[in-house]
Amino acid sequence: MASFKKSFESLKGTSHSAAKGVTDSAVQAAQEAVQQVADSSKETANMASQEASRQTQAVIGKAADKATDTIKEFGQKLDTK
Repeated sequence: MASFKKSFESLKGTSHSAAKGVTDSAVQAAQEAVQQVADSSKETANMASQEASRQTQAVIGKAADKATDTIKEFGQKLDTK
C-alpha cells in the first residue's frame, strides 16, 4: 500500500509539473503574441506618421512654389508699369 501511495504521489507531482509547464508555455506564447501585436502597431503608426509627414512636406513645397511664382509675376507686372 505504501508503494502504491508513493507511486500515486510521484504521478501527482509529475502531472502537476507537466500542467505547470504547459501553463507556463501558454502564458509565454500569449505574451509573445501580445508583444508582436504591439510592435506591429507601433510600426504601422510610425509608417503612417512618416507618410503623413512626407505628404505634408510635399503640399508645403507646392504652396511655396506657387507663392514664389505669384510673387515673381507680381514683380514683373510692377516692372512693366
